[in-house]
Amino acid sequence: MADSNTIRLRVFSLNCWGIRYLSKHCRERYAMIGELLSREEHDIVLLQEVWSEKDFLCLKRKLSSTHPHSHYFKSGVIGSGMATFSRHRIHDAFLYRYSLNGYPYMAHHGDWFGGKAVGMVILNIGRLAAHVYVTHLHAEYCREKDSYLPHRVVQAWELQQFIRHTSSGADLVILAGDLNLHPQDLGNRLLRTYTGLRDSYTETAKFDGCEDGITLIADNPFINPKELCPFEKGIRIDYILYKVTVGRIVGYLAFVGSGRVSIQCESLSTTKGSVPDHPFPYSDHEALSADLQLQTLTQQAGRDETRGEQDCAAGKLAELVDIVTEARTEVKVGLYCAERMRYTAARTGVMGMALLLLELAIAAVPWLALRADQPFPRASFYLLGVLCFAILITTFLLYIFYTMEVKALQGAEDQMRLAVGSLQERLRGFPLAQPLNRLCRPLEGQDPCPLEPEE
Repeated sequence: MADSNTIRLRVFSLNCWGIRYLSKHCRERYAMIGELLSREEHDIVLLQEVWSEKDFLCLKRKLSSTHPHSHYFKSGVIGSGMATFSRHRIHDAFLYRYSLNGYPYMAHHGDWFGGKAVGMVILNIGRLAAHVYVTHLHAEYCREKDSYLPHRVVQAWELQQFIRHTSSGADLVILAGDLNLHPQDLGNRLLRTYTGLRDSYTETAKFDGCEDGITLIADNPFINPKELCPFEKGIRIDYILYKVTVGRIVGYLAFVGSGRVSIQCESLSTTKGSVPDHPFPYSDHEALSADLQLQTLTQQAGRDETRGEQDCAAGKLAELVDIVTEARTEVKVGLYCAERMRYTAARTGVMGMALLLLELAIAAVPWLALRADQPFPRASFYLLGVLCFAILITTFLLYIFYTMEVKALQGAEDQMRLAVGSLQERLRGFPLAQPLNRLCRPLEGQDPCPLEPEE
């Protein structure tokens, strides 16, 4: 802390790729991660894919002196994989599990079993209340034919809702994790525009890391370069996002007591694949480390900077209407596919039921006709019965799963429809004579302001 009005905060985020017995060099890499965190002494550490609670406890023991406070988020069959370590006391924690998260029969992808979610912890940093979020969204396995896109869009929608509705009393908001979203992907734009969160990579004054900030690089020995096509060098899908906000103040300034707080990212760094004196990197993802500076300003210092907030908000409203409409379209596509799959499961189940009834009718022949022999061999008869029963059970479970998916997509689409209507109504409250490019033009020396939710 440089003075009474300035707070410096170091935030670390890493997808650890910690699948016991499956991930390469898992135990050795956890030891390397523990050494790194002990040496660097970040204020807040946010980890993903710590799938084993034993590995979390091992890290907890190793970091007990530097990060005495920690929390492990439990969810799904094998856990959420998310963990938080902090130098500041954790006063509260909460987990929200996403309503959609892939398909259980896609076992080789494994996302459904992971229980993807967003975890929140509440810290007090000086006089500031910090709400810190960590998340891990569904992976993108094929960009050209992305069957999980509607699920990822719904996850981004639920993530922004969760942040907006739980951060109203926060002075500082931080979100970090593996979003599995490119910077200009729909889900990313929906999240940042709706919440006003700022990307540390685009906002930082100093960057040290891989070219273009990529966090999944082709040179990583744990990565198959073919999986990154058509991005030869790699992709940027891991983020540290932040903002300060209290109440309904629009912009990057927020009231705290009798003053205001500004935030800026002084530097951002990422690992670059190889680790000195070690034969392999920390993970298949690169780690991010952001140095944030928060400063309390006087009311007079920030008074002129709030001019034009209404005009900027109007431009953001128009942009947000387009983004939510685009997201709603993707959800409708996913809804159509889910309804088709549910219909297919129901039709297959009906066919299985018809075969089972036919077999039962054949089995009744010896009972109805005296001295009649069984028309089929006993072994074939039982095998066909087991097959029909398996079809019935499988299609029944699939029908239930697809019904749940349909309802989740319908719920998200309904929420988006309401949001678009509300945004359009608020947009009509702004003067229409001013062009949108003028409405969204920030004042000299002022950052573009995000849209905060209406109280």
